[in-house]
Amino acid sequence: MNKKERVEAALRGDPVDRVPASAWGHDFTREWDVLSHVESMVENFNRYDWDYMKVNPRASYHVEGWGVKVGPSGDPYKAPVFEDTPIKNAADWRRIRPLEPDRGALADMLKALRLINHEIGYDAYFVQTIFCPLGVAKYLAGNDAAPVLYSIREDRKAMHAALRVITETFSAYAIACLEEGASGIFYATNGWASEGMLTADQYREFGEQYDLEFLDATKRRGKFNILHNCGTHIYFDQLSSYPVQALSWDAWGEGNPDLGEGKKRSGKAVMGGIRQKMTLKSGSPEQVRDEVAQALELTGGRHFLLAPGCSIPPETPAQNLEAMRRALFA
Repeated sequence: MNKKERVEAALRGDPVDRVPASAWGHDFTREWDVLSHVESMVENFNRYDWDYMKVNPRASYHVEGWGVKVGPSGDPYKAPVFEDTPIKNAADWRRIRPLEPDRGALADMLKALRLINHEIGYDAYFVQTIFCPLGVAKYLAGNDAAPVLYSIREDRKAMHAALRVITETFSAYAIACLEEGASGIFYATNGWASEGMLTADQYREFGEQYDLEFLDATKRRGKFNILHNCGTHIYFDQLSSYPVQALSWDAWGEGNPDLGEGKKRSGKAVMGGIRQKMTLKSGSPEQVRDEVAQALELTGGRHFLLAPGCSIPPETPAQNLEAMRRALFA
């Protein structure tokens, strides 16, 4: 099987010659420039001969067009620093207006996808990362959940107005990503669909309706759309029926189903299996191989794509990523 055939078979639940695998993370030094960002993504993809690519742009690309100011931390292992945000009070949510996908940071990321498509698009699928509207709202507020939660409680109409604009912006942007060659969208909930952030009913009102509107715009165009449900104690069943080809989550996270249970409960292809902050970052190659073996046992190697539970830390040792890849050939 070639890389695309392997991913397609895994998404359908058909037999594969081996389970497809990939891993991704931020390069906090190189993600500020389009060309260096693309180079870092392609280097990672080629070095480990991954089967698919999850494009991992700087998270702030979602909100720079609305005036959020972000700068490098100066430490290659630390995330960028938020310097200013247009959200000073609850009334400011009503002031944001839709962004055009062909301008500013959004346009830069479309250019990156065009270049990635040129480099690997013939051989492999790649997906662009887009945050859910609540996740974008948090970044609009300086990567701070408190202003979002305050408006959910105290000014629901203002919050809904902002979420409507964000959904409109990124639905149009997602279509533009697919037109540039992306195979699908890696749609991340950023922890909002979990007990620690909102109640299930709150997520239905402020999350689910916008998620489904976004996914409805992309479901017919994307062949490899992924829901990444971040966090612990996630609302797995509430979101498992979303119209995507694969579900990604931290299967080791507290209160979350393991891969086998998630596969059975959802009936969809599942993605994950490796603890990114413990095993990949701090464990041994032997521990990595053990977790791969456990993931294969839980899933039977069917309807499964091997991956970390979330973005890997920049300091992850190469030997552990190599062990993750080699374990599939054992």
